[in-house]
Amino acid sequence: MAEKVGVKELLEAGVHFGHLTRKWNPNMAPYIYMERNGIHVINLYKTVAKMEEANEALKKIAASGRKILFVATKKQAKDIVSEKVASINMPYITERWPGGMLTNFVTIRKAVKKMATIDRMKKDGTFLTLSKKERLQVDRLRQKLEKNLGSISEMTRLPGALFIVDTMRENIAVKEAQKLNIPIFAMVDTNSDPRDVDYLIPSNDDASKSIDIIMTQVTNAVAEGLAERHSEKQAGNEGKEEKPKAEKKETVAEEKPQSVKTEEKVAAIVEEKPKKEETVAVVKEEKPKTTKTPAKKEAAPKKTAKAKSSKGDDLTKIEGIGPKAAEALTKAGVATFAELAIAKPAKIKEILAEASSRMAHLDPTSWSKQAKMAADDKWDELKEWQDKAKGGIE
Repeated sequence: MAEKVGVKELLEAGVHFGHLTRKWNPNMAPYIYMERNGIHVINLYKTVAKMEEANEALKKIAASGRKILFVATKKQAKDIVSEKVASINMPYITERWPGGMLTNFVTIRKAVKKMATIDRMKKDGTFLTLSKKERLQVDRLRQKLEKNLGSISEMTRLPGALFIVDTMRENIAVKEAQKLNIPIFAMVDTNSDPRDVDYLIPSNDDASKSIDIIMTQVTNAVAEGLAERHSEKQAGNEGKEEKPKAEKKETVAEEKPQSVKTEEKVAAIVEEKPKKEETVAVVKEEKPKTTKTPAKKEAAPKKTAKAKSSKGDDLTKIEGIGPKAAEALTKAGVATFAELAIAKPAKIKEILAEASSRMAHLDPTSWSKQAKMAADDKWDELKEWQDKAKGGIE
């Protein structure tokens, strides 16, 4: 567990220095402590609280297996961000933000694949068959692609979140993330609008010391999330290795008790309503008399058993569902992959629109298909589908 930074350390790093008072954004008023010598001073107690909140959310996203894209193109932040983020193996943009990086992700992926084809040409010898001028052109293209897109070569689908240094400078990245409902984390100075950001950290985004201390805390939180995911995977693999030997002998014996368990669960659900106790008793007595009805009634409970077996799945693994959309669906009663698989897209759209107007544009047509694969533990098939279907968007 990384040590949490205190107000004293932030003060020494100059995180509290804002912009000139005439350049301020009035929406930043709740995070400003005072004005001194024509410069706004940021309230560092609120900075600490907001940073802990953002770090907790980033940790959860990293633990779910989603990538977090870091964006910082200003001189003071480029080297710091590239060094810190490379250590945790996350994608980052420190050169020019390529227009349509998120909204036109398929085209960006094609450009990344060009690098792979050039590398393949060099390995199999086809590169040497080109003329000297053509080789020079290919080398220049490879260097250009490496400079602009080399850091995102492993990002095969849309990121789970964006972390931005200076939202004023990276306004195009902010707009693209808002269109796709991707959560935005950012260092926000007194001249920026905090309403554009989902998780803000009020801080000085111009000083290299300030950027360094904030990025250290953020990357540590992401590293903790990745470590948790790694430990969970190891525990899961150990469990899978032990299961097959016992399962082969017990499959025949376990087939019948499953139907008994599902009947008990259905009975428990019905018994929750005290007024209908008599009807439950009638249903239980009538079951042995008929031969066809039990088979039909057993099919329906299987769905409920699947839905209840995993209390609250991680819906953010479905491409197109962010943390806020997942929260809205869970509150509405769609908390598992099985429930999402049978939910109608029109109903899901209603739930999202009621939760937030920013989620009204989301298209849930492919969510049930993805959820079905997730519910059936077909993760490789799901990942392959998400990669092929235009970055996860049908």
